[in-house]
Formats: sequence, C-alpha cells, structure tokens
Amino acid sequence: MDNDKEITIWDIAKKLNISIATVSRALKDDPVVQKKTKKKILETALEMGYRSNNFARNLRSKNSNTIGIIVPRLNSYFMSSVISGVEKIANAEGYNLIISQSSESVEHEKQNALTMFNNRVDGLLVSLSYETESIEHFEPFFKKNIPLIFFDRITENKNAISIVIDNLKAGFEITEHLINQGCKRIMHVTASLKRNVYQERLQGYKKALEYHHLPFHENFVKIINLSFESGEQVAQDILKMKKLPDAIFFSNDNCAVGCMSVLKKGGINIPETIAVAGFNNDPLCRVVEPNLTSMHYSGMDMGILSARNLINHIKGESTLSVTNSIVLRSELIIRESSLRLPNS
Repeated sequence: MDNDKEITIWDIAKKLNISIATVSRALKDDPVVQKKTKKKILETALEMGYRSNNFARNLRSKNSNTIGIIVPRLNSYFMSSVISGVEKIANAEGYNLIISQSSESVEHEKQNALTMFNNRVDGLLVSLSYETESIEHFEPFFKKNIPLIFFDRITENKNAISIVIDNLKAGFEITEHLINQGCKRIMHVTASLKRNVYQERLQGYKKALEYHHLPFHENFVKIINLSFESGEQVAQDILKMKKLPDAIFFSNDNCAVGCMSVLKKGGINIPETIAVAGFNNDPLCRVVEPNLTSMHYSGMDMGILSARNLINHIKGESTLSVTNSIVLRSELIIRESSLRLPNS
C-alpha cells in the first residue's frame, strides 16, 4: 500500500472483510460492537497507520474538544504549574490542550490568538504579555461567543471571567512584614505597570509605606523584566548607591535570587544589611541561602479553577454573567532572607 495514502475506515473494513459501519462504531468505542471484534479492529487500525479525521468530525459537530492556553513564558515555574492544573482537568474531561507562549510580545500574542481561533478551539485561557494594552485581537472569540478566561495577568472585560489573587493585599502584606522587621528604606522591583499584577503590588507597597508613615521615593521603584539577569543588574546598581536600601521587595523570586547572589558577592549580609522578599514561592526560594521569603499562591489551583470554569462555560453549565472575577487566596511564607528580629 502507498505510504503517502491516508488510511480510511474503508481500507480497514476491506482488510477485515467486515462492514464499514462496524469499523466506524468500533473506532468510536460503541458498546454495540463485541469486545473481540473491537479489539481486532483497533489493532488493525493501528497496524495500518489509521488516523481519525478529527477535523472533519469537528466541522460536523461544531466542537473541536480542544481548549487553548496562551502564557507569557513557558520557562516559568508558576506558569508550568498553571498548565499542569489545566491539563489535569482537560484530560479528565476529554479535551485536548493547545499550549502557546507570547514570549512577552504583544505581536506574538496576536499570532497565538489567531492560531487558536483558526484551530477552532472551544475555549481559551490567557495570561497577558508585558506589552499588551488593547485586547482587540481577542474580539473574534467574543463575537463568536467562544468562552475566554483571563488568569493572573488580566484585563477587565465584560465578556470574560478573570481569575486572580488580591495583588494589592499581597503587596501590602510583604511590605508591612519588612517594615515590622525594622526596615525603613524599602525598594520595590517590579515589571511593566501595564499589567494588573504589577500595578496592584506597587499600590500595596505604597499603601503600606503610607500606613506606617514612611516616605515613598520614586527612585526606589525599579521597573525591569524580572529575569535572573536583570536581578543581577539591580544588585550592581544598588552596590553603587551612596545610601543603601535596607530591604527589597521583588515581584518575582527568580529576579530576587539573581540580585541576592550578586549582593552577597559584594559583601552585603542578607538579611542583616538588606532584607529580601520575593513573590510566587518558586522552589528556588528553598535552595538559595538564606531561604527566600515569598508570597505563595498555587499555580496548580489557578490552572484547575481556570480549566473547570472554562469547560463549564463550553458545556453551557454556567454563563459568564454569573461571575466576572474569581479571587484566589495567597499566603506570605516567611523565611530567613527577611527575618531581622528575633521571634518574628
């Protein structure tokens, strides 16, 4: 048989000398077909290299049994945890998953959205890139009533659910913890303020300073890309300062660890000279010395909740009008990097 020829159910039926209808039913796992016959058909289909024509079937059913997810970066511990949660629910519910990353580029995000739309996904999960301002590229989903959920990095939209944590409260808690350790010159290292997560953590930082009657210094807010390397650069800049900060609150752990490594090489004692806190509770927190204080919120839980809500909307078991925002809990995990006072 020609290796380039696509094997059909007719070919399987002909080889086994049985009806096309029986082959079709067996491939759909129809209980009408006897187990012995079904086993023989499935073995022959595999042997012959048969591939089910999901595309044609999807056109008929108007469902692809596929959901999509767009994340800013795949090499993030938090995002990989989210994807694991989504996969867990998608697999249990019989959905395939298409995963793509924007690499923090709005142009890549637009292309990802178009690819998902053209692949006829039944629903889409999105965490926005640093650069995204307009979400016009998701309009085709809204127009076709394809369920869309924004998670973690979100934008307000009446047609989509948002799943987040209370980033303002979390930012306040971290900053207040540092203040309670006796810190008064607290630096905040964050990323693009186009994104809700970084805007709100900055607001929480400012509110904690205000609440405790500490001054806010504009030059104590560093807006970078939060990579390990940018954390190293922040440390180089700090080492050149005439008057050092006595604490730093980072909006992610990877950047915090990069900074800590250079500060320690520069002779800075952590936390005695500079206390450090991160965000996301990456496994790195428990590897770096001293162990890093961080804000924990579960990527796995966020993924599970996002996928469950999306599939419920796809199945028509709930509607977007029921709720527009779901807020998950977060918890400050205090470790040695920020502990300057005994019994704290």
